Amino acid sequence: MQNKRKEVNNVYVVAGYPSWCKEVFKKRISKYPERWHLFSKKEQLNQKNLKKINPKYVFFLHWSWKVPKEIINNYECVCFHMTDVPYGRGGSPLQNLIIRGHKTTKLTVLKMTEDFDAGPVYFKKPLSLKGRAEEIYVRASNLAANMIFKIIKNQIIPKPQRGKPVIFKRKKPEESEIPKSKNLREIYDFIRMLDAEGYPKAFLKYKGFIFEFSYPVLSNGKILANVQIKKC
Repeated sequence: MQNKRKEVNNVYVVAGYPSWCKEVFKKRISKYPERWHLFSKKEQLNQKNLKKINPKYVFFLHWSWKVPKEIINNYECVCFHMTDVPYGRGGSPLQNLIIRGHKTTKLTVLKMTEDFDAGPVYFKKPLSLKGRAEEIYVRASNLAANMIFKIIKNQIIPKPQRGKPVIFKRKKPEESEIPKSKNLREIYDFIRMLDAEGYPKAFLKYKGFIFEFSYPVLSNGKILANVQIKKC
């Protein structure tokens, strides 16, 4: 049975560690009414800190670590998932969407449960998948900031998901090697989908060296990109 807190303050926590999360928190979210706290490190998210703050919501903007069940069960934990759930539950949603040829998606804000991305949905908003991965994450973070404001202002009650789940598998670093392809568009998409802070760059191996690619541009039948070369 889920524990209930006796008192709730108008205090909120945002959990997110990449630079774009810190930026949107500093420039936008922290200026919303009431009090806000940013957790940008894994070790900050614990029962001791949350008990001291007693937040009304804990918003997870971009978080790669499993959230302990005692936190999920004792606080209203809210996450942002880059698919139209129940389609695309699971890991690496952006990369899985681009590989499947999606040009747009939905940014879904949902209540976290012990089952990944299976919780009830507050609401969804359209999101373009154009550009480098980091550009998409920045776009999603700004959209999430709008969604956070809407939730705290309107006290939205989430509704259960409907439909048959489609599960995505988290991509592993070794899967960042550029696969064989018949066209430049697929190679361009593969490079851009990994081009973000904290992600393993798309790479190729050749005669003892690793070629890592970033900032791709597809134009006039060719791909222009930055390349970093290092020994295997």
